[in-house]
Amino acid sequence: MRAVLGLAAGLATGLVWATPAQAQAPNYAIDPTHTFVNYENGHYGTTTNRGRFSTKDGTLFFDRANQQGKVEIIIDISTVNTGVDFLNRQIQGKDFFNVADHPTGSFVSDKFVFNGDKVSEVQGRLTLKGKTHPVVLKALKFNCYVNPLHRREVCGGDFETVIMRSQWDILWGLQFGFEDDVRLLIQVEAIKMQ
Repeated sequence: MRAVLGLAAGLATGLVWATPAQAQAPNYAIDPTHTFVNYENGHYGTTTNRGRFSTKDGTLFFDRANQQGKVEIIIDISTVNTGVDFLNRQIQGKDFFNVADHPTGSFVSDKFVFNGDKVSEVQGRLTLKGKTHPVVLKALKFNCYVNPLHRREVCGGDFETVIMRSQWDILWGLQFGFEDDVRLLIQVEAIKMQ
C-alpha cells in the first residue's frame, strides 16, 4: 500500500548530512526501469496482499568518498499493480490513495548512513496524500558497479521499512481485517550522469 517508497529509491544512494555549503547538483539519475516500490499488507491474518508502484522521476547527488549526498524520488501512484484490476482501481480511489487529487508521492532524503563504503540506511521523508512523515529505509544490499551496457557507474540496492498507513490517512479496512502495518520493499538503481 505505502509503496510510496519511491522513497526507497532514495535509498540506493548513500549519504551523510549534506549541509547547505555542501549542496551539489545531482550527478546520478534514478533509473525508472530498475526502481520500484513494492508493498505487502496483511489480509485477515491469512494471506498477504502485494502490489508495486513505479517511479516517475528522481535525482541523486552521491559522493561515496565523502559519504554524502541527497536524493529525491517521485512515485507514480496511478501505476499501482496488484495483479487484480478491481483492486488496482480501489487502491487508486478515494478510500486509499485518492489518485485524482494526489497522483504522486515522494521520498526525499539528505541523510544516508554508511557502514564502511556501503549505504546501510537512508533517513528521509515520505509524502503520500499530501502528508509527510519520517521514514528510515534499511539497506538489505547496496553496491556500485560499471554497467556494461551504459558504460557508466550504476549504484543501487534493495531497501525495506515498515510504515503505518494510518499516518497517511489510508484507513480503509482497518476495522475489519486489513492491517495498519505495511512492509515496503524498494529496489532502486541510479545511473551516473555524463
